[in-house]
Amino acid sequence: MGDIRKPRKKWSGPSHPWLKPQLQEEEELLINYGLRNKREIWIAQSLIRKFRHQARALLALPPTERALRERSLIARLTKIGLLKAESTIDSILGLRTKDLLERRLQTIVFRKGLAKTIYQARQLVVHGHIAIAGRRVTSPGYIVPVDEENLIDFYHSSPFKQASR
Repeated sequence: MGDIRKPRKKWSGPSHPWLKPQLQEEEELLINYGLRNKREIWIAQSLIRKFRHQARALLALPPTERALRERSLIARLTKIGLLKAESTIDSILGLRTKDLLERRLQTIVFRKGLAKTIYQARQLVVHGHIAIAGRRVTSPGYIVPVDEENLIDFYHSSPFKQASR
């Protein structure tokens, strides 16, 4: 038999899900970024939490190994657009959920003006009207690397492509 792997959860929910300030913040993020449900927020929070954890782990390393790993972590975060190239560990520790939500394909499609609303941006992505470098992407939660950001456009056979000409 083949290798059967159990899929792992990409997120962990809040430890206290009913705190009023947290509920208000989540509701605001849901509306501002046109998210389907709170799980999308929790996925972003978990990813940011993982990056911060890696940065804290670097602080305990010897200076030479720390410098090497710090550069590679910063390079990775710079590639996906969360940090600038000249950033430090403090910048990683200062990352917020909003920073990652800004890098989602749905948000970038809206910010580029390809969609009139954030909700329309989600629908365009899900229905296959958006492509990156000619390749159709149907996941609104796709984290767009900086080098692919300028390659986002309508898919070649989309009616929106013909309408925008």
